[in-house]
Amino acid sequence: MKNWLWIVSPALVPLPWIVLRFTGAELTPLWVALLSGLAIVGAAFLLGWACEVAEMDISRALALSFLALVAILPEYAVDLYFAWRAGTDPSYTPFATANMTGANRLLIGLGWSLLVFINFFKRGKHAIELEESRSLEITFLLLATLYSFIIPLKGTLSLLDTVVLVALFVFYIISASRANFSEPEIVGPAECLANLIPPVRRTATVAMFLYSAFSILISAEPFAESLIATGRQFGIEEFILVQWLAPLASESPEIIVATLFVLRGNPNSGIGTLVSSKVNQWTLLVGMLPLAYCLAAGRVTSMSLDGRQVEEILLTSAQSAFAIAVLANLRISLLEAAALFLLFITQLFFPDPRVRYFYSAFYLLVTLLILLARKKEQMRHVLHLFSLALKEVRSPAEKA
Repeated sequence: MKNWLWIVSPALVPLPWIVLRFTGAELTPLWVALLSGLAIVGAAFLLGWACEVAEMDISRALALSFLALVAILPEYAVDLYFAWRAGTDPSYTPFATANMTGANRLLIGLGWSLLVFINFFKRGKHAIELEESRSLEITFLLLATLYSFIIPLKGTLSLLDTVVLVALFVFYIISASRANFSEPEIVGPAECLANLIPPVRRTATVAMFLYSAFSILISAEPFAESLIATGRQFGIEEFILVQWLAPLASESPEIIVATLFVLRGNPNSGIGTLVSSKVNQWTLLVGMLPLAYCLAAGRVTSMSLDGRQVEEILLTSAQSAFAIAVLANLRISLLEAAALFLLFITQLFFPDPRVRYFYSAFYLLVTLLILLARKKEQMRHVLHLFSLALKEVRSPAEKA
């Protein structure tokens, strides 16, 4: 019964916004932000449960590609709205990068570290060990991160970035579909759906997908615009609201789903879920921004980045590099999680550009120190990651 409440409750959350949206009720920006934001949160929860159950009924390759797209729909909808508006109104360009950088940094700084903390307090374990199959995600995360440093250097997001990052995403999906695969573990509310007879389960899953997508699509624009209007109304910097409140609404359900894995004694699946999400966001989500921008502009052009956006993307890339150095040995310790969290949370209190450059440099310095301190071991880990990734891709074909 408890698990069913976890499904019914999120399904009810978008209803007030849906009713008000179609009755044309006049609301203040704050109320629009609150109700449309809650609609996105509720829909994101339903998407999480539906994604888990859908893996039972569709092929591995289709599941990976389809679910990867669906899983980032909440972030995707808001971010692409900003990128689309930026194509006709350049003042929206900073908001597209704000939401993207906020979502990526939140996932690592809060999401990854939170799972390690919960695992420690729940089971007394000082680290989470990842299965070797996770080397595939880490390898592609490394490739995407290395490329991401080019973006702040050239000061634009262009169709070249779309080609490279979307190609990385497609290759990741193809590689993952060929890798060794174990049946997904379904926990929590999704388990209720999984236990239904197949026709009912499939109907319920499709209905959840459609309802969630509908709720997100009618909420994305009002949520984005009301965040900006609320910031102006209360004298809060709009960039900050878009960077942290929007991702917090869209990422929290995914982090909660990952937390359920940890509480059920499967921390590897929990952290693996968030690593996969980071790959999806760092490739597909970032890569689609310039495409949406060009389509709205009606011509082939580039999104020009101002100083603030360059700093934020550089900081996000540096954080990713540090996170990869931590995960290169397929292990994240309590101390490493604390470092990820503290570096993430403290930077929020210092909005000065010099501080962002300082944190970027510090992330890269610590990454370099890790590589130097464990030079032979770390190089072996990196080479091992690539070999494991290749092994994951090749082994099914060899068995055939």
